[in-house]
Amino acid sequence: MSVKAQLTGTVVSDKMDKTVIVTVERQTRHEVYGKSQRRTSKFVAHDEKNEAKVGDTVAIAESRPLSRRKRWVLTRVVAKASQV
Repeated sequence: MSVKAQLTGTVVSDKMDKTVIVTVERQTRHEVYGKSQRRTSKFVAHDEKNEAKVGDTVAIAESRPLSRRKRWVLTRVVAKASQV
């Protein structure tokens, strides 16, 4: 049995039914200049209970393909977004 990848990111869209878009930020060093850079990746994740909202910090795990772009599933909501 292989270990599934797990990531933590922020929900940027919850407009679809049972689906959220999560951005994951990472830091890399520039190959030539050595400066530290922030890079982001967007992942489409399955949210069975529609519990995640925009701004929430969530944990996602790798899964089997659920649709053309959806290969991640929401495991838990780490922190709720602060209400303004």
